[in-house]
Amino acid sequence: MDLRISSATSPLAGAGLARRAAAPQLETKEAGFSGALKGALQSVSANQNRAADMQREVQFENPNVSLEETMVAIQKAQIGFQATLHVRNRMVQAYTDIMNMQV
Repeated sequence: MDLRISSATSPLAGAGLARRAAAPQLETKEAGFSGALKGALQSVSANQNRAADMQREVQFENPNVSLEETMVAIQKAQIGFQATLHVRNRMVQAYTDIMNMQV
């Protein structure tokens, strides 16, 4: 999952500009980090659904869907899901670190 964030003067000012490099930009009214995260999760979910649909079509022996394309779609979905898990784990760790800071 390739998220690109443009640099800005404040650390979180560029978070609203995060976008997927290879996927088309979805119009959302949410700005900032939550909007970028929601868009990334929707993209991962769409990739998983597409891979499952292609897998089903291959099992039904649809001549319009090739096995190679299906395997590539499955691998893309798996990589996206693994990246999402890594992001989630990093966010939970950051939250835990912040909560354990002494004030």
